[in-house]
Amino acid sequence: MIRIGILGAAKIAPKALIPQVKRRDDCAIVAIAARDLAKARAYADAHAIPEVVESYEALIARPDLDLIYNALPPSRHADLSIAALEAGKHVLCEKPFAMNAGEARAMAGAARRTGNHLIEAFHYRFHPMFLDILEKVRGGAIGQLCAMKAEFSVRIPYSAEELRHRPDLGGGALMDLGCYPLHWLRTIAGSEPRVVSARIEEGTPGVDLLTEAELEFPGGIPARLRTCMKPGQTYKALIALKGSEGVLRAVNPIHPSFGNALSIQKGEEIIRYSVDGATTYDYQLAHVIDVIAGRATPLTGGEDAVANMAMMDAIYEAGGLKPRRM
Repeated sequence: MIRIGILGAAKIAPKALIPQVKRRDDCAIVAIAARDLAKARAYADAHAIPEVVESYEALIARPDLDLIYNALPPSRHADLSIAALEAGKHVLCEKPFAMNAGEARAMAGAARRTGNHLIEAFHYRFHPMFLDILEKVRGGAIGQLCAMKAEFSVRIPYSAEELRHRPDLGGGALMDLGCYPLHWLRTIAGSEPRVVSARIEEGTPGVDLLTEAELEFPGGIPARLRTCMKPGQTYKALIALKGSEGVLRAVNPIHPSFGNALSIQKGEEIIRYSVDGATTYDYQLAHVIDVIAGRATPLTGGEDAVANMAMMDAIYEAGGLKPRRM
């Protein structure tokens, strides 16, 4: 039985962890800690979490926990994830992994040093839809990869308390949304790009509402990335891959269980299909448990997480914004 503790009374856990745990018999949520004790108690009551702990540090120190879910803003990912690893816990850390690449390196180093697992919660990565995309590309379904583009955009209304609009907490379109299409591109290519150029539209000082980047992968493969959280932005989550023999398009790789569409076009022929499956979070939890049990190797975290953060830093710098700092 994997015993789980949650850091933060966040909106994500009731979508990304709590119902998924309830569908399994090999794990259980034992306790939660939040910045506000009253809020933590209300959250625990609402989601049938047995115990409330008075602080993040006290939760991490509990001997009856195996896995810590760090659902806090990016500003608390590094210190608390490292503390949990050093306390003998495995960690599932929400994306983006850290505030910057330096923090990410420290986190990955702590995981290596302690021998505990630190997995980044790129939940899409474990769903059959994305596995199908990888299989098609690596199997030569569109020939040799020639060009790529990816976007994840959605309107995020401004609020003074909204973490996505606060640079001190790790806000910004690239941090919150764009980390996904960047990870899609890197994972599909299986290599690391360089930044050719970047364009950023700023909202709150230091926070990007729109980021567009031109990348180049080894072999001269160009890639375009776009992410936007501006007012009026419609929901977009898509991948387009041009190969020497065809084009693959994927719609909604972020939440495919709510509807997805794939197509492979070769000349005049177009094959359209979708991929069934449970939620991305169900597959993510299954993967985490398999990793802890020694049945799987982590697909996210480690050097992959460091590389994603380093590229985000580089995009910010190319676009004229400083990477997030504490």
